[in-house]
Amino acid sequence: MDGHTTVFARSKPKFLFWSELAFWAAFFPILAVCACSKEQAAPAPLAAAIPVLVSKVTQRAMPVQLTAIGNVEAYSVSMKAQVSGELLDVHFKEGDFVHKGQLLFTIDPRPYEAALAHAQATLLRDKAVAANSQAQTQRISKLLTDGVVSPSDADAFKSAADAAEATVAADEAGLKTAELNLEHCTLYSPIDGRTGAVMVKPGNLAKVADVPIVVIKRLSPVGVAFTVPQAYLSDIKRYLAVGPLRVEATVPNGSGRPEVGKLVFVDNAVDTTTGTILLKALFQNPRGVLWSGLYVNTVMTLAQQSNATVIPSQAITAGPARILCLCGPGRRHRGASPGGVEP
Repeated sequence: MDGHTTVFARSKPKFLFWSELAFWAAFFPILAVCACSKEQAAPAPLAAAIPVLVSKVTQRAMPVQLTAIGNVEAYSVSMKAQVSGELLDVHFKEGDFVHKGQLLFTIDPRPYEAALAHAQATLLRDKAVAANSQAQTQRISKLLTDGVVSPSDADAFKSAADAAEATVAADEAGLKTAELNLEHCTLYSPIDGRTGAVMVKPGNLAKVADVPIVVIKRLSPVGVAFTVPQAYLSDIKRYLAVGPLRVEATVPNGSGRPEVGKLVFVDNAVDTTTGTILLKALFQNPRGVLWSGLYVNTVMTLAQQSNATVIPSQAITAGPARILCLCGPGRRHRGASPGGVEP
């Protein structure tokens, strides 16, 4: 040998290498699980208490009421021309409050004045003809008695006189028609109310049975229509038989002060599609807050219930819920299940 010592390092067998690798791969997950288990085992912090408002249940007289959404229905009149002609003038401003008998419109009366004059002249002429025929009939009757004329001639004169009288009657009817047509050239308000938009402007032709020239809405009194479920129909009929039922109507986002009226109409049939019954109340509406077409909140009082159990409205909820009762000064709690809602 040349004096050098050669040392050979023995390598690990392959199966030992893979065994150690498997050991460490299994060991680290165990450590992670142990760490997680320690964290999960730690007790969760207690939730902060939530303050709850409570109120005592009291007993006092309370009204039995039904609430609904109503719609104001004002009595209205559509002013239409009854004769055709040029609209000459409008004697009010759109939206004005007008009174019964107030002049609203003027239609050109000249054609109807001429027709009236013609009818008057025709009547005078035919009256003269009828008077002459009547006089001739009287003379012929005398001559018939003397045997101067034949009975057939006398009958002919009598028929002519009767026809003349009938013509006079027709002329008188025509004269009345001409007078009415002339009267219809001026349109007056039939009610007290507020006017809407004028649909026919001056200078345009107003036609018979055409679109309304204007619509007038009466604001006092007004009606409010609303519906309630059919389940309350028997109660309404029973209380209505005792006396009038009070109905209050409040305008949303208004002053909050309700208008007071009374129930005046119960429909004769239940709406099968909705299961509701139509009701109507009448309001004097002195302040004019109930406007035609307006939606309002209505409250109808059926009766007054004495010694009623009263709880805050905020405590009433719909749907599944649990009730927690605070009983006495010892702050003992008891769970309860909600029962059915009574009307």
